[in-house]
Amino acid sequence: MSIALRHLQALTLWRNVNLGLVCDSEADLSSRQIALLLTVYLDIPPHTVRGLARKLSVSKPVVTRALDTLGKLELVARRRDDADKRNVIVQRTVKGAIAMERLADRIIGSARDLPG
Repeated sequence: MSIALRHLQALTLWRNVNLGLVCDSEADLSSRQIALLLTVYLDIPPHTVRGLARKLSVSKPVVTRALDTLGKLELVARRRDDADKRNVIVQRTVKGAIAMERLADRIIGSARDLPG
């Protein structure tokens, strides 16, 4: 299914979603943290720090810092890969899944409110 948006509608949708996020009582996540979180929840696992860094075109320390914040908020969890101890596996959490559902609801609601 394809949704056609004009430039003004697309920017209004993005603004309204972001305004809702910063006005929410939940933690204020950066664009990088949101992109990382969406990647973990939308792409097929397993996810590794190395793989996420490659996918987002950033360094492993950048991913690690973002995961530190997301981990403290219990939106993702990390564990060592049993098969290769050098790898860190990034896993989804129940709290993270609920946060993604809320984000999707916010986007849907903002899309419904778009002018013409």
